[in-house]
Amino acid sequence: MRRYLLALSGICLSLSVAFAQKETNTYETMPTDSISEEVGLIPESLDANVDSLLNTWHIQYFTKKDDFCEDSEFNVSFADSVYVDRLKRLPRIIPMTYNPVVRNCIELYAGRRRGLVRYMLGMADFYFPLIEQKLDAYGLPLELKYLAVVESALNPIALSRVGACGLWQFMLPTGKSYGLEINSLVDERRDPVKATDAACRYFKDMYAIYGDWNLVIASYNCGPGNVNKAIRRSGGKRDFWAIFPYLPKETRSYVPLFIAANYIMNYSCDHNLCAIETSLPLATDTVMVNNTIHLQQVSDVLGADIGQLKALNPQYKRDIIPGSSTPSVLKLTAAHAYAFVTMEDSIRKYKAEEFLANLIPDASGNDSKSDTKERITHVVKRGENLYTISNLYGVASRDVRKWNKLKSSKVASGRRLVLYIDNGGVRLADKPSASSEKPASEPASKSTAAKTPVAASGDYISYKVKSGDSLYTISKKYPGVTAQVIQETNGLPNSDIRPGQVLKIPVV
Repeated sequence: MRRYLLALSGICLSLSVAFAQKETNTYETMPTDSISEEVGLIPESLDANVDSLLNTWHIQYFTKKDDFCEDSEFNVSFADSVYVDRLKRLPRIIPMTYNPVVRNCIELYAGRRRGLVRYMLGMADFYFPLIEQKLDAYGLPLELKYLAVVESALNPIALSRVGACGLWQFMLPTGKSYGLEINSLVDERRDPVKATDAACRYFKDMYAIYGDWNLVIASYNCGPGNVNKAIRRSGGKRDFWAIFPYLPKETRSYVPLFIAANYIMNYSCDHNLCAIETSLPLATDTVMVNNTIHLQQVSDVLGADIGQLKALNPQYKRDIIPGSSTPSVLKLTAAHAYAFVTMEDSIRKYKAEEFLANLIPDASGNDSKSDTKERITHVVKRGENLYTISNLYGVASRDVRKWNKLKSSKVASGRRLVLYIDNGGVRLADKPSASSEKPASEPASKSTAAKTPVAASGDYISYKVKSGDSLYTISKKYPGVTAQVIQETNGLPNSDIRPGQVLKIPVV
């Protein structure tokens, strides 16, 4: 999908004439005029903060590097003939052209982005088998799995600055057009299986148009309209390298990076790069959930690690499975899946008032999608923009602009925005009005007081999040404070927190 990308900053630029003549015979044909200009831009995935990735909940359970792998910070460069030979030896259907552009992209991965490659190698063990299964089912080249490396660096919750999301970085309209559910609770662009299925259908559609895999890959980045325009400007040529100069700059680096990703993920050891091992389980199973439950309920009752549950079910943006609206998938380790079946009723009842506070099922009794629409008000927080807000609620940014008569994508902190969201069949309950509350002379019960804490003095204390903490476990340290109160006090869009984060805890 089309992306606003970051400047290449000299990494994947065209080489000088002297370099291009170094081993002229080893390069495959490419227009000489395009070698003399900038290749273009690099995906946001290549600019990902590796330290941040390693500390997010979906990957914070890394252990150690393989003791039998020779890993170092020293990269090894090879002659062009070696790269040509290695690319030819890869099992492939898609042509792996080699030229100065591709070489520079290989050196980008093997040199400056070594930490990111280690991360991707570790995640490949978990995500590549499921991607390959889908590609094979659709009769597609298996090497297309490396497009997810270019798109998201194999981060299932990757979110671009313009709202592209998931392993395959679908924009919201394209994701919905390929049948992905996207609302305020669920974002199936973050579901590796369903998003991969949608990507495969896109690949099939584009191959039916172009009959050339490199053009299919280019269209995935900039859309078929831009590819068709480049074909016309080239005089009708239908080869990526022939239309290269006429493509948008961000797309010119896209196919070279795809080829480079194929190379580095297969020849990482030759560049002293080893995978970081993860504890993500390879043996998993799925169960269908028919009630609205919170992942923390599953975690507490089954003794399952909450971080692992989130890693296996990244499509639930607020950790809430809206099974009461429509049967929903929950992925678990094989052992926990069996336990869930026998204990589902206990999980549903376990501290439901704590984890699902202010959430109620839509009681319309009508299956129409229009009955899940809800008008809400969002107060813009510092650091938010139109795209992050749109992604949070699963609505198009252009609709947010229209609803609020905005002239640009910039929104000031503190502004109240009206949104019409698809609540996924689970909506926020109305807060009690003053007239419905107990008279001041009537003492509140102990349980009621515990559920609705008030920081009467307006004072707060600070709490620094530790590894393994959740809003629920933190709330248990402070009697009278609920997880939802902590979330609302700190303006958190969901229950995700990270080690080192400082939270404000109301003094009750």
